[in-house]
Amino acid sequence: MEQDQIHKKIGRNLQSIRKARSLSLDQVAELTGVSKAMIGQIERGDSNPTISILWKIVNGLHISFTSLIEEEAPKVTHTRFDELEPFSEKDGQYRSYPLIPFEQQKQFEVYTVEMESGCEHESEAHNEGVEEYILMSRGEMQLDIHQETYRLQAGDALHFTADKPHTYKNVSDGKTVYHTIIFYPKN
Repeated sequence: MEQDQIHKKIGRNLQSIRKARSLSLDQVAELTGVSKAMIGQIERGDSNPTISILWKIVNGLHISFTSLIEEEAPKVTHTRFDELEPFSEKDGQYRSYPLIPFEQQKQFEVYTVEMESGCEHESEAHNEGVEEYILMSRGEMQLDIHQETYRLQAGDALHFTADKPHTYKNVSDGKTVYHTIIFYPKN
């Protein structure tokens, strides 16, 4: 019974990886040295592959061995804001809540940020190719990027390449809230 579950899980995961990379069975066969027929049988759960065949697959696709046997990620993830622990700076005046954490296969992360009135947060330059998307929810913010200044209000959005130092400043009388999506390029 256990063995049956493992080879079906391997099949589902292999097919998921192949489809996520938009690869055909022929392409996977070429990359791995495992026949197209065998790849198809594995994906359907009709074959219980040997460890040596699995190693050919993981080496050819440049994936970890465990990626073939790990549980599938849930299709829905519900994050409750009031259960998140923020990263905090400026004596709690700046709070960043990790809404959607970074995952290697997704290349981005999402935060909700709260800044108290007058709070200023300086961010160092990120690596080349990193992008930020700011979606204002409440208040008013000034964002200085390199030598340019942008003024954002609730409902506004701003996208920028974050490879230069940038500074966020709450210029409203109350709390400013915004969401930021940070996109990381594939290496």
